[in-house]
Order: sequence, then structure tokens, then C-alpha cells
Amino acid sequence: MFPARSAARRTVAVLATAAAAALLLAGCSGGGSSQSGSGGKDSINYALPPNFTPNWILPVGAPGKLNTNNGSIAAALWEPLVAYDGSTGTVGWHKDASVASNVTFNSAGTEATITLAKRQWSDGKPVTSRDVEFWYNLVKANKANWGNYNKGQAPDNWTKLTVVDDTHFTITFDKAYNTQWMLANELSLITPMPQHAWDKTSASGSVGNADETAAGAVQVWKFLNQQAGQISSYATNPLWKVVDGPYTVSKFTTSGNVTLSANSKYDGGEKAKIATVNLMPFTSADAEENAVRSGQVDYGYIQPTSLDQKASFTAKGYTVDPWTGWAITYFPYNFNNPTMGPVFKQMYARQAIQESVDQKGLVSAIFHGTATAGYGPIPQSTKSDFLSPTQANNPYPFSNTAAKKLLTDHGWTAGSDGIMVCQNAGSGANQCGTGVPAGTKFTMQVLAQSGSSVTDNEMSALQSEFKSSGIGFTIKQAPVNTVLSQTPQCTSDQSICQWQLSYFGTAGSWYFAAYPTGDSLFQTGGGANFGNYSNPEADSLITATTQSNSSTAIKSYSATLAKQLPVIWLPEPDYQISVIKKGLTAPQDPMANFHPARWSWGQ
Repeated sequence: MFPARSAARRTVAVLATAAAAALLLAGCSGGGSSQSGSGGKDSINYALPPNFTPNWILPVGAPGKLNTNNGSIAAALWEPLVAYDGSTGTVGWHKDASVASNVTFNSAGTEATITLAKRQWSDGKPVTSRDVEFWYNLVKANKANWGNYNKGQAPDNWTKLTVVDDTHFTITFDKAYNTQWMLANELSLITPMPQHAWDKTSASGSVGNADETAAGAVQVWKFLNQQAGQISSYATNPLWKVVDGPYTVSKFTTSGNVTLSANSKYDGGEKAKIATVNLMPFTSADAEENAVRSGQVDYGYIQPTSLDQKASFTAKGYTVDPWTGWAITYFPYNFNNPTMGPVFKQMYARQAIQESVDQKGLVSAIFHGTATAGYGPIPQSTKSDFLSPTQANNPYPFSNTAAKKLLTDHGWTAGSDGIMVCQNAGSGANQCGTGVPAGTKFTMQVLAQSGSSVTDNEMSALQSEFKSSGIGFTIKQAPVNTVLSQTPQCTSDQSICQWQLSYFGTAGSWYFAAYPTGDSLFQTGGGANFGNYSNPEADSLITATTQSNSSTAIKSYSATLAKQLPVIWLPEPDYQISVIKKGLTAPQDPMANFHPARWSWGQ
């Protein structure tokens, strides 16, 4: 998902000629340099995760477009107001990549005053408070169509933006907030956009101040989103030429081949050290690994199953460096699915499902130690003060016996194939539960990300584990963008609501901002609450994490959500096992963003 707050992280090649066939065997679906890395070069070939095709350029996240790669590309073109990074080992504000030079909160925690660095757009115009106001006006008027929108939070809880002068403005909140959360999770969502070039309602129209009315802002939003839907024109559209980041786009194809070129007019703190960055898409992890072996990739990855061959990669001039993530991994339940939704709403059923997941076994057998068992909503691969003892100690240990007993104690009986069937319908303590009719078969289907043998193996292992508890589990697969688009928030009467479980977590399901609250994921109406989970206690705890500066608030949230099981908790894999050409310095951000301006070749 999205950059650090996007759940969504995340190409099909067409065979035309013998040359295309050779390219397909190498794994790349077209384009990009085939140079191998060596010190002193001015280009780099960077391998994108399998089937994680970049498909959005506008620096305002759209629903279904919260692909982490989209966010990283956009941030290289248009720098955020407040950028966060954890590649140094500590997640914090990275001012060199931020447009804001300072943020101060009033003593009541109800207002922030922001100072902008003196910056300019690539066309020579200055970056000003008006460019922030432009973003603010568009998001305010179109919040329902903003991928990062959560009801009651930004922009709902921002009552006004006041421009003081070209480099100073204030944002007033509707109440006091946890300032750490406000800076890391809300103000960091803002990206100044070139009002002088984008504030228009058609390609042939003139630039004005349409955003200053709600109706005008809707029209500008519609125009910009229409333009952003035309992927093949990204490299030529004049709109996307006006940037303030260290790079510009010189190539962007619908198959995912992207070339970034250094912005010669950049005047911020992260001037590009490598002139050309080729982002290379792959149809599978195996195909990408073949490209690594043949030397076509400077910065790529291998699968956990290949770790026993580490020496062969170092012999080819690579260093092997696992990239851990500030993330959690899970299957969202679709609580509104007309068939299994009523089952998922039963606490005992979710507990039986969770007790059927052998996380330690998966970490060992599937991920070969390159994953961390996760038992709740706070990342566990990195130590932090946010994790509760309840979550850390796993409230639902693996036990097929215990899982099966939970089901039989609640009115389920094993059928001839071993899969449980509801025999005792009703809402009593020993019955299947409200809304679960007699004859319901306890069979779940997941739509999972394709292109990874690790995911394939994980799904097969889970299928076996669930069956041992009497739970059926069927698997469908699709590219990650398809998974995201076909498993949205929905109501039970919609045809799109037939999905039951979703999996887009080969490299982690959700990468957090610096403050790992669950407002997007688990609060009622949250923008990334795909399964429509809703619980008043969870809502209250999540609200406390955003409004209280006490460290106990987020630990209470961690403990309660670990017990409530709003999703199926799964092992959190390392984002990837990176292989990096010797001589290339490439810091790895645990929030899963890539930062090409920080990469450099040694001499």
C-alpha cells in the first residue's frame, strides 16, 4: 500500500520476437539499460518487486493506487512537506528531503506553524505557501476520492490553513493532538504542488485560482486525475515536467519501465548523485533473480530460498543485505462478504483461524529465517516502545487441536472431506452465531499476489494448516494491482463484495509512518480498512493514540487489537533480500520507500 502508509505495496510481458523472448527470460518486461554496475558510473538498474508495476504519478494518493513504488517515484519528483526516513537505523524527520525547514506546535497542541525552505520549481518559479494551499484546497474538496482519507482525520481535523507569507503558514486543528502523530502521520501527507502550472480544469485551459472555490477544486482534481490516468504520456505531459525533487521522468511505460533523470534545476538538500535511474519491472521473482545472475541488475533481490547460494552472488560482485521493514503482514477479512462475512464476525471463528497459523513454522520453512512472527498491529521486526507484552507474547498460540475444539464447541461438525459444516445454527453459546445458517461450510478463499514462489509456498502451507483444523482454504492469484482493485471496501449487496480474504503481503502488507497507529487500517471507515472491520473499543483506542501523548495509549491499542483479531496476523517478511553491486551505496529505508537521490557509486 502504499509509501510508508500505503498498504499496498506493490506486468505482464508480451512475447513478440526472439529478442523479446530473451528479455522475458531475463525477467524484465521491456526497456531499461542492460549495463552492469561498476564504480564511477552515472546510471543504475534497479529491480522492482515482481508484478509491482508503477501506475500513478500524481503526488496525491488515489484509491487503488497506493503502490509503494508510486509513492517513491512521486517523492523523487515532488518532495513532501515533511519527509520521514529510517535508513540510518532510527525512523525520523529527514529534513534534506523535505520542503519544510521547521514545524512548531503551540503549547495547546492545536496549531502548527510551518516554515518553508527557499526552494524553486524546475521552471524557475519559487515554491511558496500558495503551493501548499493548492494541495490543501484540492484535498479538502475531494477528500472522499483521496486514498489516504480517514473520516475525522486529515483534512477533517484541520479547520483552516492560513498563509502568513510566501514561506510561512499555519494549520489549525479542531482539537489538541499528539504532536508526534500529527507531524509523522498527517503533516507528512502534504506535498506542495505547483499551483502556477496545475491550477486549471483542462489541458487547453489557462491557469487561474480555480482551487479557491470548492466547485473549482473539484474540477481541477478531476482534470489532474484524468491526466494521471494516461500512463503512456507521463514522460511528455508538460504538467509532470514542473517538479521540485531531485529527479524528473524521462520514460514511463504501461508495462512498468521507468527512467528517472537527474533534475539539473534541483536546489534542495538531496541532489542526485546518479544521473539516470532505470526502474525495471519483473513478472516473477525467479525472472528477476535470473537477471541478477546475468549481471543486468545493479540493485536487486533474491528469494529466501536462494540464501544458501549467497556465495555465488558475492562471487558475481554483489553484497547481500536483507532489507527489513517497519510493517505488519496480514489477510484482511471481508466482514461484508454475503457468505463468509457472518462467520468472520464470530470471535471464536477468528480465534480458530488464528490458532491454525503456525507462524514460527512458516518463518523457518517458507522464509528461511527472513521474516518475523507478527501477532498484532505493531511491527515486531524492530524494537520499539509501542509494542505491548500481550502482542509480543502471542495471545493465540498455534494449535490445530484447540482450533478444532473451538469450532465443534460452537455447533460445527466435520463433513466427509474433513471440512467443518454448521450443524447447530443460532446465536447461543454453543451455536454457530448470528447470521450463520445451518449447512454453511467453513471454506475461505483468498485472492493472493502472484509472481512469487515464496507466496505460493506460504499459501500452500496455510492451506494444509487450515485443513488440519477443519477449515477449507482455496487460493486464487493475480498481480498485486489486480488484488488491490478487486478486494476493495464494499457493502454486501455489491457484486465486487464476493471477495473473502486478500493478500498483498509478499513484501509486507502495510508499511507505517513513523508513528504506527491503526487509524487507516482498523478504525471504522479507515481508508485502508479494506474488510470494513468496525469495533467501538478499537475506535476509542485508536483515537487515543492520535490525541494523547501518553505512551500507554498505543500499547493498549496493541494489546487489544492483538486479541480482537481484525485480520489474520501473519509473519512479516523482510521487504526483500537485497543484492547490491559492490561499489554502490544504497541506504535501505524500513518504511519501504526507495530514495534514488541517496544512491551513489564509489570511485
